[in-house]
Amino acid sequence: MFTGKINAQDDGKVFAPSEKVTVEKVTFHNRYGITLTADMYRPKGATGKLAAIAVCGPFGAVKEQASGLYAQTLAERGFLTIAFDPSFTGESGGEPRYVASPDINTEDFCAAVDYLATHEDVDPERIGILGICGWGGMALNAAAIDTRIKATVTSTMYDMSRVNANGYFDSMDEEARYELCRQLNAQRTEDYRSGRYALAGGVADPLPEDAPQFVKDYYDYYKTPRGYHPRSLNSNGGWNRTSALSFINMPLLTYIGEIRSAVLMIHGADAHSRYFSEDAFKRLKGDNKELMIIPGANHTDLYDNMEVIPFDRIEEFFGEYLK
Repeated sequence: MFTGKINAQDDGKVFAPSEKVTVEKVTFHNRYGITLTADMYRPKGATGKLAAIAVCGPFGAVKEQASGLYAQTLAERGFLTIAFDPSFTGESGGEPRYVASPDINTEDFCAAVDYLATHEDVDPERIGILGICGWGGMALNAAAIDTRIKATVTSTMYDMSRVNANGYFDSMDEEARYELCRQLNAQRTEDYRSGRYALAGGVADPLPEDAPQFVKDYYDYYKTPRGYHPRSLNSNGGWNRTSALSFINMPLLTYIGEIRSAVLMIHGADAHSRYFSEDAFKRLKGDNKELMIIPGANHTDLYDNMEVIPFDRIEEFFGEYLK
């Protein structure tokens, strides 16, 4: 069993720092008055107003994990980037802790655009966003409503409404959904009575021998020195147990067919979650949309495997649509 010591290279990050960028802690607020904390990565020696990208995810991670790696790598390639902790998690504000919301977390991306659009070093006409895992769905949701976003990348995207309402591979029927809601509402009563919010638990530790392969992949990232972080929900106690309720009742991605800006969706061919990206992509319209399937890659390979993540294509995509 992992002891909980992190493989921190710089300021608690689980990836090695780059000598090609500078890093600065910044804060901004969303429409609900919640203060969000981010790491800003700037390419060293860059001058003038830059194209900028806001990065978030995976679902249950913090900015010191995969989102920071993406932000740092894109800053090395000339973009000003921020990797932020969503509301109620990490170093960001919001009470109660460890709750997720399809509305507020979509707003978090729009709030990041607010911050970048008003930053003195950013060209407000050249702003993109990048969402990993569950924040890929939030990114698409934000792109459907925020016309300031000129380009969106999703990596190993989850549709959190679909998986909460229907279960994995749409295995949950109406009766099972009703029973889930019954259990979650009973938990609400207990939470109110006790004055605290029970957590659902992060990635199982120790890992059951009969765990599905994708759970083993999650364990390999969140519960080992590869990706463990003490503020990561998935590495520790998990989300507020009743967070699923809002996702069941408020479907994400309703208007993604109306996204006019450019979208690049990336997924691993061997990922259990591949169907989320493939089905969402079918709803996108226009010749500025692309689905890129990475041969041999599983879901978590796109968190941090530098030999798998197609950064050349991501750079080219943002370079084309944020020019």
